[in-house]
Amino acid sequence: MQFVSEQRLDDGVLAREFTLSDIPGTLWTPESAVPTPLILMAHNNGLPRTEARLVARARHHAAAGYAVASIDAPGSGDRPRSATDDQARGELRRAMRAGEPVDEIFESFVGPLVEKAVPEWRTTLDALLTLPEIHGGPVGYSGWTAVGIGLAVAEPRIKAAGLFAGGYVPRAQREEARQFTVPLLFLLQWDDRGNPRQRALDLFDAFGTQEKTLHANLGGHTGTPAFELVDGTRFFDRHLK
Repeated sequence: MQFVSEQRLDDGVLAREFTLSDIPGTLWTPESAVPTPLILMAHNNGLPRTEARLVARARHHAAAGYAVASIDAPGSGDRPRSATDDQARGELRRAMRAGEPVDEIFESFVGPLVEKAVPEWRTTLDALLTLPEIHGGPVGYSGWTAVGIGLAVAEPRIKAAGLFAGGYVPRAQREEARQFTVPLLFLLQWDDRGNPRQRALDLFDAFGTQEKTLHANLGGHTGTPAFELVDGTRFFDRHLK
């Protein structure tokens, strides 16, 4: 892992860009020099790690005493992307806006993306846990549901996960949800037209963990209330500190 830039932000959080092989990422850490718990943070369906909502969440958790790391998924952000990927993303967005069936498009595009992303997250985690400011964990996960399921099932170092509920999750991760055993905070936007509510509720029911909480709020896809950031910090405080 090589750090290529750093910036001290006005809330005291240190943001550092890094590269790990061909994987670009960002690590946000608090002012304290004491080793801190780590939260891995991924945005849905390969949106870049610089997306404003992700950065705001990362800075909030870092200011609360966590190290937070995010990487760009294959074909997103600062990573090379193909015309085929762009076409698939465009077709998926178009079909969702039109209310057309998207399962097959989703499987053909998002399924392979998750399969690539989970091993990259594990490689990144290996490198992050060697840093003195993190010093071995513990580790939480926040964000993209499909990757979160795959990573929590494959990676025993993940001790808690906060997932943003999407009705569309690849078949493989819907099956893996039954093997998901860590504490879960599941956020659902009740009026999210792009993610069928009942599918999200069915997914919540399928999770195998005995400690799971569902927070449902009125509003569309990007309308998650700001107070959920505070509740998310409390959730991680209970399980990582």
